[in-house]
Amino acid sequence: MKKYLPLILAAVIPLPWLLFALMGKVHHSDPALVSLLSGIAIVGAAFLLGWGAELSERDIPRSLALIALALISVLPEYAIGLHYAWTEGLAKSNEGLAIANMTGANRILIGVGWALIAIVYYFKHHKKEIQLDNSQGLELSLLLLATVYTLVIPLKGTLTWVDMIVLFAMFFYYAGRAARSEKHDAELEGIAAELDRILGNNARRLAVVLMFVFAGVVIWYSAEPFAEGLKHMGQAYGVNKFLLVQWLAPLASESPEVMIALLFALKGKGSVGIGALISSKVNQWTLLVGAIPLAYGLAYGFEAGGMAPMILDGRQKEELLLTSAQSLFAAVIISDFHFTLWEAMMLLVLFTAQLMLPWEGVRYAFCGLYLLATVILLMHSKIRRQMLWNALLLRKCDPSKF
Repeated sequence: MKKYLPLILAAVIPLPWLLFALMGKVHHSDPALVSLLSGIAIVGAAFLLGWGAELSERDIPRSLALIALALISVLPEYAIGLHYAWTEGLAKSNEGLAIANMTGANRILIGVGWALIAIVYYFKHHKKEIQLDNSQGLELSLLLLATVYTLVIPLKGTLTWVDMIVLFAMFFYYAGRAARSEKHDAELEGIAAELDRILGNNARRLAVVLMFVFAGVVIWYSAEPFAEGLKHMGQAYGVNKFLLVQWLAPLASESPEVMIALLFALKGKGSVGIGALISSKVNQWTLLVGAIPLAYGLAYGFEAGGMAPMILDGRQKEELLLTSAQSLFAAVIISDFHFTLWEAMMLLVLFTAQLMLPWEGVRYAFCGLYLLATVILLMHSKIRRQMLWNALLLRKCDPSKF
């Protein structure tokens, strides 16, 4: 029984919050209590997702397992982002909270999440480099392609149904290719290994489904109250609403996927950990960004010729451009299938610097810095240039051929 204590705890600690939420006490309670209970529930769900993702590699290709993991672990981001897009559409407002949440979450995912994987991997296993698996060429290609497309959005100043179609098409192409990729024989450890040892094939598959479903329900019920609780707490100190949604809400929405990836890194599976975050990034850059104009347009109401577009103001354009520039730089960094400690530190330092200097001119300066650094990397690396070219041509890149 001692072996399964972490599994029991992960399944039990979300229960007080679920009971609290289902009894309808959320809106009548102290925001600090709401944030505490829902945050603890998300932590338990994150552990269940990690173990479920490891077990699922027994039966499906790793790429498809990472997609399933990423889809469930980014449920908080969908819940919060689409909530803001829908309410803005109903109110016909241009607050930009959906864009604030999406850009903040994406920049945290790369600037903190990716960096922490390499840093934790170094201190735990004394290795200054994570070698990405060749099978992750699909994720890298789609990340590069989606990032190049998102650079166009702030330039045209709108999010429309056309963007939705393009980005959704990228995701379904990604999922289709992943489903046909090769299956890997996973070497399981800890809770996942114990479950695999005592369960037969059918029971193992059922356990994976139950873990994913339960964790998904917990995250769905927890993310928005956690974010709103933090927002109400922050507003008491007179903090700007845009900044609160951009930087506090992602603490809930990004914590499951980052925590799962860190668990992989601690176990020596740095490639799987960074792969999970790459897949999450692809999900956010395709499904989430594509779903924002869908939710906004449906709420706003149909007009002649289609759904009402989401018009981006100057601040939203800046934030989107900066997020896309950071994403392109990060994608090009790892497109040689290596992620080194110094590259991770560079992502973390740049993210921290732009976070501490939140002014318009500084944001554009960081956009230029990211893009200049990207060009330098491409000039000095043939494999990175080939990866970018293959991504634009919808071709998966195999580093063994270089």
